[in-house]
Amino acid sequence: MELSVMNQAGKETGRKVVLNDAIFGIEPNDHAIYLDVKQFLANNRQGTAKAKQRSENAHSTRKLGRQKGGGGARPGDFKSPVRVGGGTIFGPVPRDYSFKLNKKIKQLARRSALSMRAQNGQIIVLDTLGFDAPKTKAMLEVMKNLNVADKKALFVMPENNVNVIKSARNIQRTNVTTVGELNTYAVMNANVVIMTEDAVKGLEGIFNV
Repeated sequence: MELSVMNQAGKETGRKVVLNDAIFGIEPNDHAIYLDVKQFLANNRQGTAKAKQRSENAHSTRKLGRQKGGGGARPGDFKSPVRVGGGTIFGPVPRDYSFKLNKKIKQLARRSALSMRAQNGQIIVLDTLGFDAPKTKAMLEVMKNLNVADKKALFVMPENNVNVIKSARNIQRTNVTTVGELNTYAVMNANVVIMTEDAVKGLEGIFNV
């Protein structure tokens, strides 16, 4: 697949870049995408939710009534889960939600996500992206020139660029990442993926194609 290379002014440079079919032209695997996104979200869960069990509740253990003759069930103590303020039955406890995923599945998921965006015409290639100093207004101008100001946008850089990151971090629904940190969730969560020419080449190195 060939795409025209744009500049920050939103104009075509006259050059074209060929997207590698091994990354941007495969048949998307929906299940691999699902597994990778599920792992990403699970690994980001804190897992610190906690409810007090019956044994942890700070109440008296005094028996509330006599064993027999009350006309009902045998009364327990204040900690009983059936009483207001009692313990919680099978409540959440701190746990680790993360799980492992095969490396090849993760690579397939990322390639599937990128292929899906390419097939839907949701990838833009820039010749370069950079600013002399962090400035949100400059980033907004670039997005306006590319007609993506009203969309969820993901900018993919070949390496960390502090000025670009700081210029975009205050813009809603806009994220900046590098080829080394690119993940399936970020690609699927964006309506459009904007990457530089060097980032496209960097992806080929990441996927060894």
